[in-house]
Amino acid sequence: MNDKIKEFLDENIEKTVKYSPEGKGNLIGLPYPYTVPCVTESFQELYYWDTYFTNVGLLLLGKTKYVKNNIEDIFFLVEKYGFMPNGSRTYYLNRSQPPFLSQMVRDLFDVTEDKKWLLRAYGVLEIEYDFWQTKRMTPLGLNGYTGYEIWKDLFDHNLAYFSRRTGYKPDCEVNDEHKKKIYLATVSVCESGWDCNSRVKSEGHDYCMIDLNSLLYAMESNMLYFSSVLELGKENVWEQRLRERRRKMQLLWNDGRKLFMDYNFKTGRFSDYATVASFYPMYANIATDKQAQDTVKLFDLLNLDFGISAGEPNSDWKCQWDYPNVWAPLQFIIYKALINYGYADMAKTVAEKYVHLVENNFEKTGNLWEKYDGNTGEKACFEYSALPMVGWTAGVYIFFNKELGIL
Repeated sequence: MNDKIKEFLDENIEKTVKYSPEGKGNLIGLPYPYTVPCVTESFQELYYWDTYFTNVGLLLLGKTKYVKNNIEDIFFLVEKYGFMPNGSRTYYLNRSQPPFLSQMVRDLFDVTEDKKWLLRAYGVLEIEYDFWQTKRMTPLGLNGYTGYEIWKDLFDHNLAYFSRRTGYKPDCEVNDEHKKKIYLATVSVCESGWDCNSRVKSEGHDYCMIDLNSLLYAMESNMLYFSSVLELGKENVWEQRLRERRRKMQLLWNDGRKLFMDYNFKTGRFSDYATVASFYPMYANIATDKQAQDTVKLFDLLNLDFGISAGEPNSDWKCQWDYPNVWAPLQFIIYKALINYGYADMAKTVAEKYVHLVENNFEKTGNLWEKYDGNTGEKACFEYSALPMVGWTAGVYIFFNKELGIL
């Protein structure tokens, strides 16, 4: 690992650990110290999917206690609210984020082998699984970022917020029904973690999402493993759920583009924008070998000079989770996807580019950044300028150093 970045992380990881058991204002009190994405100012609360990638790095640094504390705080929130909110603020209680909790549990269990703790984790994961299966289900039997409570007091706020971040301009009368649609669109893209993007534009609440269903397949696979380790006798249940989701996931295969793509269950149409999300079925080991062969053809469209773009270059919207932005979690996902199906050389390219990108920017700015521009190699400024970040940027950077044998 670059010596200067190692020194930076040694100094700053501790500063990202917060402790607020009582909470304050809209901050929800949590029983254990937790890791936030940034040292100061922005993102000063526990987040859901950010924490997974942060934990990956913390585990590799031997900071097991930090990882366990983060997971225990997520358990607390799941048990308190019936799901893991987007983050530990009351204004996040209308949405979750991509469900990485079961993988956090598996990663930590692989290190500790603590079956007593795993049994507790299993019970919490059953609560979360029930949330996704009852509150975020579409008519096709696949999951979507949909089914939200309607908070009418946010209608005007969300319309202004969504328009500001995407350039969206209504082409119809802006009445309460239209405001409701944009409210749902806003909550769905925020819950997806891809806020905002061209995959689903203003209709995210009407889609079966590739990445969400892939992550739930991974969760079902982890639950099968946990049940076996704990000798709970529920393996048949999870095997059936895996078979059923694998079968239904074929509905998301776009035979025209030869890719898994998000599917609008109301219009019966696929999204017209291909992204790294198409690699999630490979990350979760759902894709057949032939589907993987077809999917990796997308790699050349996404592979820019300085990293893997979130999406292909032809978007008519210009959002931060589109071309040409390079995001840490998506580098991790596509790397794992390629490794799973034997594309080691492509995967190495992903890891090397991200390590060089982070190190070159650190040399110039003395910081790690939330997102980068894959064409210029600078911090990205789409929607808003990238924020200084430890969080998932550090986690994925550390992971790739390990994978490349230079940790």
